[in-house]
Amino acid sequence: MSVAAQWAGGILNIDLQAIAENYRTLCQTIRQPDVLSASHPLCAAAVKADAYGLDASLVAPVLEDAGCRHFFVAHLAEGVALKPSVKNPESLIFVLHGPPPGTARDLLEAGLVPVINSMEQLTEWRALSHELERRLPAVLQVDSGMARFGMNADEVSKIAADPTLLDGIETVLVMSHLACADTPEVRSNRAQLEEFKRLSALLPKAPRSLAASSGIFLGPDWHFDLVRPGAALYGVNPTPGKPNPVKPVIRLQARVIQTRSIPEGQAVGYGGYFIAPRPSRIALLGIGYGDGFLRSISGQGTAILPSQPDIPLPVIGRVSMDSLAVDVTDLPEGSVRPGDLIDLIGPHNTLDAAATAAGTIGYEFLTDLGRRYHRTYTRNQ
Repeated sequence: MSVAAQWAGGILNIDLQAIAENYRTLCQTIRQPDVLSASHPLCAAAVKADAYGLDASLVAPVLEDAGCRHFFVAHLAEGVALKPSVKNPESLIFVLHGPPPGTARDLLEAGLVPVINSMEQLTEWRALSHELERRLPAVLQVDSGMARFGMNADEVSKIAADPTLLDGIETVLVMSHLACADTPEVRSNRAQLEEFKRLSALLPKAPRSLAASSGIFLGPDWHFDLVRPGAALYGVNPTPGKPNPVKPVIRLQARVIQTRSIPEGQAVGYGGYFIAPRPSRIALLGIGYGDGFLRSISGQGTAILPSQPDIPLPVIGRVSMDSLAVDVTDLPEGSVRPGDLIDLIGPHNTLDAAATAAGTIGYEFLTDLGRRYHRTYTRNQ
């Protein structure tokens, strides 16, 4: 183990090869061998929020090597930061929030493609096109029922009635986003699908995109020409309640700082949140909510000593900024010592399980993991 790893309170390993394999799995999912078609949907990658906290500058090249040519970020600043890491001249970076007011030229000069969400953004992008006297590429996003980003039905109808509103715009994609894709039984998924079909038919003929990670698993009707997975690439289960079709990507280990024995009735941590129901042994680990290990997991989560994977170690007391406590009473005496590493997320305790214990989803848990960990990246060839 390196000196830097020994210095840290926790180690976060990111398996880049697993990300590449997850991308290929999603590509295979959208290919329908029983459908006679000259082409299949393409698979893009959402690398916003620094590839969900895993470092987009390292993740994007791995996805490019796996065949990805379409990358989605949220902000202009993210796109500019990502650009040096995307080497293939055919690759495109799309900015989901479009150009902030007054930044259309900046976005264009950075070699990015905006997702146009409003008439205001459309007007600014069109004005730049007229100024430069050339057509500019753009993605048009429509609101199919989520009431978040995208032009509403009235705005789409206005464009349909006056096609000159798109003069100078090369529509490279028409897209929308599903609100409830992770709950396939919800009727709004089908309603959004039909509304997306209706609205996109009013716009210039272009490739279409509706499904992100969970939407892929709703079936071929939702695939259209491009799917945009994000969380599924990074190991989050896109089919909650069912076996995870993608591989885990991260392993989070915390270092044991101290062990101690406490009597029955002893309070542990802030607020006396946990009272020992028996004479107990506890291990204090060197990560906390300052590392993005959420405080809401207090009293809910479990940890695993890798050498004893069948014995869950409950997280007890409140998670502090820099530490948390686990109950190691059920382990053989002396099996846990200062300096040992204990899994908080790993082969026997998944990211989704940790997120559920914290009362949240894998997306939030993953993106909250901080920069204080010693990070290691593996890529088996």
